[in-house]
Amino acid sequence: MSTAAIPGAPLPVRTPGSRARGRHRRPERPEIPAGSPALLLAVPAAAGPESRSVVEELLSIVRSEQNGVLTAAGYLPTGGADGQQTGGTAAERTVAELLTEAAEAGLPTPVVVPLVPGPHGFLAELHALAAEYGAQVTDTLGPHPLLAEAVHVRLSEAGLARADRARLFAIATAADGVVLTTVGGQPAADAAGITGMLLAARLAVPVVAAALDIPGSVAEAVAHLKEMGAQNPALAPLVIGPEADAELLAAAAEESGCPSAAPLGAYQAVGQLVASTYLAALPAVAPEFGADEAEDADGTGPRGAGRHAAQ
Repeated sequence: MSTAAIPGAPLPVRTPGSRARGRHRRPERPEIPAGSPALLLAVPAAAGPESRSVVEELLSIVRSEQNGVLTAAGYLPTGGADGQQTGGTAAERTVAELLTEAAEAGLPTPVVVPLVPGPHGFLAELHALAAEYGAQVTDTLGPHPLLAEAVHVRLSEAGLARADRARLFAIATAADGVVLTTVGGQPAADAAGITGMLLAARLAVPVVAAALDIPGSVAEAVAHLKEMGAQNPALAPLVIGPEADAELLAAAAEESGCPSAAPLGAYQAVGQLVASTYLAALPAVAPEFGADEAEDADGTGPRGAGRHAAQ
């Protein structure tokens, strides 16, 4: 009989349960140490309705994944007629403004997480800016199995792939080859190839990567798939959204004549990657969290730790 059923007995007190055991358990969320720096999400675009919508939802996912983390988003400068930064709201601060404000307030220098899945042209400028403030810049979000999952989901939402291999019903519009499109030139396409291999394993169809910002790259990739026997190739953007011009995505689909899935956007796994990348940069919490959820695509360990260490 429980104490709650005994007249006059004190109400039972709920105590924390023991940590679940076994290889399939979900790891406990580590506590953010007091005084830890904020997470500054570096957005490779100027603030606008579409970019703000994606960024704000991703930061909401990050906060739900990790209670207690302080978050902010920094955008690229918006030039006025004289090329100077134009004024913006508190939700439209640039990376430079937020780093300056933290320094002037005597706060710990934020950890800067680039909102890109791989190499991108804005990274060199971001690293140079962060170095002026002694700020740590983490690795990009990919390559990573969670990005392959996100692309798979977007393809299934567009009717271009089965949601999972357990569902064996046929889809008339299913792609028999996928071009994984990204931005950032050939370095980005090369890095996307790793995520492409993970995606190919999920879909059981050939996947090749192409750069949207290299003329002819997508068309060449589509031709390569057709040479391999693909009759219904499709495009799958490995872009979160703000880093890619929407016109590039539309032009690639029109010129190739292939259907395309949507960008990753504020998919849950992208927010999880942002959170785990930030946590891996905090030495006090990285070992526990990173062992299960912040591994490299090759499974060797936490990503982002130790690069560009804060001064």
